[in-house]
Amino acid sequence: MKLKIGADPELFLKHAGEYKSAFGMIPGTKEAPHPVPKGAVQVDGMALEFNINPAASSRIFVNNIDKVLKSLRDMVPEEYEFCFHPTASFTRGHMLAQPAEALDLGCDIDYNAYNGRPNPKPDGYTAMRTAAGHVHIGWKRSNNKIDLRHFEASRLLVKQLDYMLGVPSVLLDKVCARRMMYGSAGAFRPKKYGAEYRVLSNFWLEDKALMKWVFDSTQAAFNLLEEGVHLSDRFHSPREIINYSRKEDAQGLIDKGLWKYIIDNGVLQ
Repeated sequence: MKLKIGADPELFLKHAGEYKSAFGMIPGTKEAPHPVPKGAVQVDGMALEFNINPAASSRIFVNNIDKVLKSLRDMVPEEYEFCFHPTASFTRGHMLAQPAEALDLGCDIDYNAYNGRPNPKPDGYTAMRTAAGHVHIGWKRSNNKIDLRHFEASRLLVKQLDYMLGVPSVLLDKVCARRMMYGSAGAFRPKKYGAEYRVLSNFWLEDKALMKWVFDSTQAAFNLLEEGVHLSDRFHSPREIINYSRKEDAQGLIDKGLWKYIIDNGVLQ
């Protein structure tokens, strides 16, 4: 099967400068997304979410995102502003006015690629909500079951993606608050068609060049694995590309914050 890449990003709405809940504003739910050209849309708690048809090229990937976003824009009242920010803080009054369904984070379990264990569910008792930019990678037929072999293959790919996407994202997306709830290194879900990489926020939706970067980097990570190149082995070698005072892998760089690591280790001196 040819590699295909999709995404199911989230975004927030603002009205008169304040974050507002999207609950009930458009059709579509997690269980039953509303179809639109090139994908589907839905409400996810207090945010909007959309997914795109899987793409075999960066051009189609970007075009699918563009088409679905235009459909979504047409469905939302024009006085509401789209906000592609990784976090949103709602007023206490606005939160109290929401139905229970809007406040429930309700996320299915995802896993840590480094230990194979489920990640803890985030605390929903907060006025802050987060928006992700998950990437879906398909390399299998969707009727294949998820077995231990596939789970381990997904773990391997996700760790590779941490080097290609996760580490650079720490420099590109400097909003660290989201990582306190979601998006720790190696976060993924195995899928019947492949895997879902859950580390990235939605920061890359603001620029088509970043959309292309997400596709191209995902494809490159997959291709390198097929060639037998494991980036984790290279960065664990005794000789580092940069002479750090101590070694750190992608997990540490993402979870601790790359800037903090660089400053603490004197790389910028």
